[in-house]
Amino acid sequence: MLIESGSPQAANTIGISLTINGETRSLQVAPWTTLLDLLREDLDLTGTKKGCDHGQCGACTVLVNGTRINSCLTLAVMKDGASITTVEGLASAEGLHPLQAAFVERDAFQCGYCTPGQLCSAVGMMAEGHAHSRDEIREAMSGNICRCGAYTNIVDAIEDVMHAGAAR
Repeated sequence: MLIESGSPQAANTIGISLTINGETRSLQVAPWTTLLDLLREDLDLTGTKKGCDHGQCGACTVLVNGTRINSCLTLAVMKDGASITTVEGLASAEGLHPLQAAFVERDAFQCGYCTPGQLCSAVGMMAEGHAHSRDEIREAMSGNICRCGAYTNIVDAIEDVMHAGAAR
């Protein structure tokens, strides 16, 4: 919960600074506020989804300092000083992130609810550099559930971007 400084509730808050999608923000948050709730409810960054709220589905995946995490399991105060990237921060002025474009090209979504978490997780997974084969990609992405079953197309999209990067 984001609290206005000077309000009576401010005595029960903690000041933090986060760089969210490239913009540094100084915030007062209640100590029990999850990063997910801060992003969605207080900062109107609703691309990150609340699925299970128990860290089991991956819909809430964001990047913290380039590493993928479940934002539903993380208190916002724990990430003071961190750089957060949500799905809204993947694209640039030049266009979609290559993974976003590949998801569109490969039709790697159906209902789209899991897509923001899948995208952030895939960006983080690629940065980790551990997954090289289809099986390794599937294993590394196993924390992100797609109820519609678009897994084959998701892996195809990730492979497209990985292979394009290797060709450079």
